[in-house]
Amino acid sequence: MSTISGEPLPPAAGRTGPLPPAGADPPRVPLALTLVRAAAALAAVAALAVTLWGGIDERGAALAFAVLIGAGELARWSGAEERESAPLAAAGALAYALLGENAGHPTHDGVPQIVAVVTAASLLGCVPHIAKGRGPTADHLTRRVLTVGFAAVCFQPLYNEGRLAEWATGPAYAALVVALLLLTALWDAVLAAAMAHARTRWPFGPLLRDELRGTLGIGSAVCATGAVMALAVAVAGLWALPVFSLPLLLTQLSFRRYAAVRTTYRQTIASLARATEIAGYTPAGHARRVAALSRAVGRELGLSGPELTVLEYAALMHDIGQLSLVDPVRAGATAALAPAEQRRIALLGGAVVRQTGVAAAVAVVVERQADPYRDQPVSASIVRAVNAYEETVREAGPGGPLKALEELRLGTARDYRPEVVESLARVLARDGLTLPLVG
Repeated sequence: MSTISGEPLPPAAGRTGPLPPAGADPPRVPLALTLVRAAAALAAVAALAVTLWGGIDERGAALAFAVLIGAGELARWSGAEERESAPLAAAGALAYALLGENAGHPTHDGVPQIVAVVTAASLLGCVPHIAKGRGPTADHLTRRVLTVGFAAVCFQPLYNEGRLAEWATGPAYAALVVALLLLTALWDAVLAAAMAHARTRWPFGPLLRDELRGTLGIGSAVCATGAVMALAVAVAGLWALPVFSLPLLLTQLSFRRYAAVRTTYRQTIASLARATEIAGYTPAGHARRVAALSRAVGRELGLSGPELTVLEYAALMHDIGQLSLVDPVRAGATAALAPAEQRRIALLGGAVVRQTGVAAAVAVVVERQADPYRDQPVSASIVRAVNAYEETVREAGPGGPLKALEELRLGTARDYRPEVVESLARVLARDGLTLPLVG
């Protein structure tokens, strides 16, 4: 979920309404999310208790995997938008859950010990991040515990009872391990989407789709490394862990460099978006408010991650065509202009965006935001509706949200896409505004 690095998009992530006042009570954690966290905490505590009571088997392997997982958590990068911010720890945890042999000798670690070791190592690795207040540590650990527990429950009982040896040997065994990893990746994607849905109340389908798409990136590298680690330790012993950790560590460093480039790109767009405010053509914060609300509406409509990024960039730069005007529009309120003038400003803005080197898709959205909605891409319809809503609310004062929604609904015959207007109403209602919903 992207924000403009160094220029956070108000309102805060997961909200589209006004920011809470200083000293206000923190937002409540949804009940469903609380139950998921409680289930993970209960599983972790039970596993730790059973392990401490019965002792640790295969202490050398447990220590080696604990060190690997802890180091992976320490190397986790904060503020990353990637689906997995600690790939090395995730791969190590999955490999431990699917560990059957160590240098040819069968292991019998069991599900409780695996969950306990992964939990303890992850907690220790997260201590510096917790101390600095970095990242959603509670959700991160919840997913780690429940995902590793799922993989261990699927694999360890079958292995310890000898059924895996009966069903598959050699290449078939490796294929079975990979299949279990894919099943675990699917479980993790569903879990992550469900937690995000509980936290944000965004539609579950698009969230799951984005999670599955993210699995094809760094997630596939994590799964592959986890499978290879488990198979390599079975043959070569624990010395295989540092050897097979190195490629994933290099991949993580590459992702960091890519993230840094992307952050610079976003900062450039944020600076361009502020040009109209600095020049006095639009009110301060207008572009960021439109971008935040447009992204929320786009997610409500089920746009994918890349489409949301294009929408956010276009919303930030939707007024940049006003820089070509001799006389500024009063308060930057372009929604009240004649259609021909709106189209002229939109075309000028698209030309400016193209000259900056920003993606052509962003320029198309900016150019077509003033077209009749039947001829517009959905992203352009969202920017147009949200911009008109924000301008009307700003001018109307008290009662502005209701008045703005009513004007948008009256304009659905030609200017505004009906499904966009109703999605905007749902987003606003979800943030505590009492709005009449149609249909």
